Amino acid sequence: MGRRKSGRDISGVIVLDKPLELTSNAALQQVRRFFDARKGGHTGALDPLATGVLPLCFGEATKLSHFALEADKTYVVTAKLGQRTSTSDAEGEVVEERPIGFADAQLSAALEHFTGEQAQSPSMFSALKHEGRPLYYYARQGIDVPRKSRTITIHNITLLELKDDLLTLEVTCSKGTYIRTLVDDMGQYLGCGAHVQALRRTWIEGVVGDMVTPEELAAKAAQCDPESDDFAALDALLLPCDAVIQQIPEVFIEPADAPRFTAGNPAQAVNAEPQAEDVILRVKTAGEEQLLGLGFWRDNKIMPKRVLSIAKI
Repeated sequence: MGRRKSGRDISGVIVLDKPLELTSNAALQQVRRFFDARKGGHTGALDPLATGVLPLCFGEATKLSHFALEADKTYVVTAKLGQRTSTSDAEGEVVEERPIGFADAQLSAALEHFTGEQAQSPSMFSALKHEGRPLYYYARQGIDVPRKSRTITIHNITLLELKDDLLTLEVTCSKGTYIRTLVDDMGQYLGCGAHVQALRRTWIEGVVGDMVTPEELAAKAAQCDPESDDFAALDALLLPCDAVIQQIPEVFIEPADAPRFTAGNPAQAVNAEPQAEDVILRVKTAGEEQLLGLGFWRDNKIMPKRVLSIAKI
């Protein structure tokens, strides 16, 4: 028999404010140890260079993390103009320097040019996985990995500040967008080159709840007593499992139908109009509003797509 995983069967979400120079997986494992959680995962990695919103899912919430990956995101990025680097960020070696000489009109044109749907090739220093490892693992060993371009959408680019050689932008984009690639491409467009000096993720569509830092979690962990299984101070911070998918509409079924739905059978919706089968829904019990999983309409009933174990939430 395989060795049983240790830890508690807890379910919920922590919206972590990921610090600088920490990988997303290292951040997850640190928080997982605080909670002594048996099962955990995140909803999309941030590069070690980046800080900000990193939702961490535990227990039954991990069943929903895939659906959160599709969400739009907002970043605040500070680009250093006049220099290109080997990694398109401040950690790399400067490979090219050029004078900064663009006019305001050229910058406005650049913001407009890079807004909308476009093809983008990921940086070798991104967290995109190749054979189970992030690309930056290979890049730091000097190994080049073939990468395919992908179609992404930049919904909006807002100029926050231009001071000397530093350009700060707010970028709202689709999943799969690499901000360091955007900055490098924009620097080339402006004729001066650029690289990312600082990057912070500030928003993910559908994610709700206040962010907490590792230091705040450590302080709460110090109030707990694992020997007596007292994790009350930490557990009070856990958000509901669907805190990462609030963009998905709700539908309600009768509490008596909950066991039927979670067993994989269709259930009757309460006071809801049928929608197209490709519309994913958060399925909850009427009145109690307990999340049962995700479903979709078929034959005027709600069919299960991904169900949660009621006993564990």
